Amino acid sequence: MTQQDSQQIHRKAVMAVLVHAEAGEIAARLRNIPLPAHETLREPENGLVMLRGRVGGDGAPFNLGEATVSRAAVRIPSGEVGFGYTLGRDGEKARLIALCDALVQSREYGVAVEREVVAPLRESLAAQRKQRAAETAATKVDFYTMVRGEG
Repeated sequence: MTQQDSQQIHRKAVMAVLVHAEAGEIAARLRNIPLPAHETLREPENGLVMLRGRVGGDGAPFNLGEATVSRAAVRIPSGEVGFGYTLGRDGEKARLIALCDALVQSREYGVAVEREVVAPLRESLAAQRKQRAAETAATKVDFYTMVRGEG
């Protein structure tokens, strides 16, 4: 595995955390880091993407419908470019995700973003998932049938 491959895997993992967090949470955590000035390459904008499905999960593909997405792109002074996409019409969240993406690629800011933003959000999301799983498990009902002795 090359360094570029491992960097892409790390970026995907960071994006998986950021897209599930609220924009306010990301912004609050970014305040703990002295942020560099950054250039907006693509202002946050809303658009549509086509959602595709497959019959039976692996059959013929079909268009399921459209979903609204927001996207943005930023560049930090050291040259790293970050891209942010999120479902819905939250342009500020897309901009914050793009900024985090650029920062996480930077040697100067990558560790700080992982420590101050991504790791706490990852822990918070894991706790939320665990709580939802516990709430769901509490409503579980086991059904069973009894075999009757009729012949």
